[in-house]
Amino acid sequence: MTASASERIAATLRERIRSGELPPGARVPSTREIVRRHGVAMATATKVLTTLRREGLVDTRPGVGTVVAGTGVVGTAAAGTAAVGTAAVGTAAVDTVITGAATPTARPPSHATRASDGTLDRATLVAAAVAIADAEGLSGLSMRRVAAALGVATMSLYRHVADKDDLVLQMLDSALGEMTVPTTRPRDLRAGLETGARLIWRTFRRHPWVAPAMSLTRPQPIANGLRYAEWLLGILDEHGVDAATAFSTHLMLFNLARGIAINLEPEREAQAETGMDNEDWMDANEGALRAILSPGAHPRFERILESGYDLDLDALFEFGLQCVLDGLVPALEP
Repeated sequence: MTASASERIAATLRERIRSGELPPGARVPSTREIVRRHGVAMATATKVLTTLRREGLVDTRPGVGTVVAGTGVVGTAAAGTAAVGTAAVGTAAVDTVITGAATPTARPPSHATRASDGTLDRATLVAAAVAIADAEGLSGLSMRRVAAALGVATMSLYRHVADKDDLVLQMLDSALGEMTVPTTRPRDLRAGLETGARLIWRTFRRHPWVAPAMSLTRPQPIANGLRYAEWLLGILDEHGVDAATAFSTHLMLFNLARGIAINLEPEREAQAETGMDNEDWMDANEGALRAILSPGAHPRFERILESGYDLDLDALFEFGLQCVLDGLVPALEP
């Protein structure tokens, strides 16, 4: 039987990985590059990367693209998510979804470090859960999954947390605890509010699951969340802003960051499922989008398409933040 185009291209890339020509972490051709080099359809190019990803040969890393997985051996799909210690994972994985910045994607631990006496403690449990959520999202988190990563019985986890909801609450506290809140507050109101907004934004970027896990209308009791809120409210209090207005300001800045960051997790999941980053997806679907545009009926939207607009969530956050502060700061200052 004659091999299909996707099988032939996948075989070529597979051999390059096996031979070491493409070592672990190396970028593999994107769907657009495959289309250009081999003259195949976008669907064929997508199938090539999907095949290699299912074999465990490649990973999709947000903001980086498709790269060779941690091992170059066919059939080791689990190996790509196996061995990274928990201590560094939580802080090292700043997922730069949709933007061009390239930082490694977090991976869950194969076996987390235990307490000094060999027993499991809450800190180790939470660190392992955070690592899994960083790598796979909250949809990949379960008590059984965490227990497997730690190499313990599932029931042993319940000595430290009541249930999964309690575990997620502890994870949120851990993630927010990574924020380095300045020991002093900027004297300038705008500078202080910018600092506060960027602190929470960076936390959402580092842990994409945090934004959808938090609630504005039903806020969870999170000690490190209160620490952050107290710092920001202190800036407003020092400028004579009344308590209610100060709290509304805090909520508005929080939700500006959260509202944009809530797109991070679905985008990462979509990349994992399809093997396509958002640019690849736009390229593959541009024809369908243009097909629904009546000639001359949407000239402004057509100009956007022709301009090659690049969706950058960091830039979108900064644009929104500056617009909000342009109106907010004069209204708050006496």
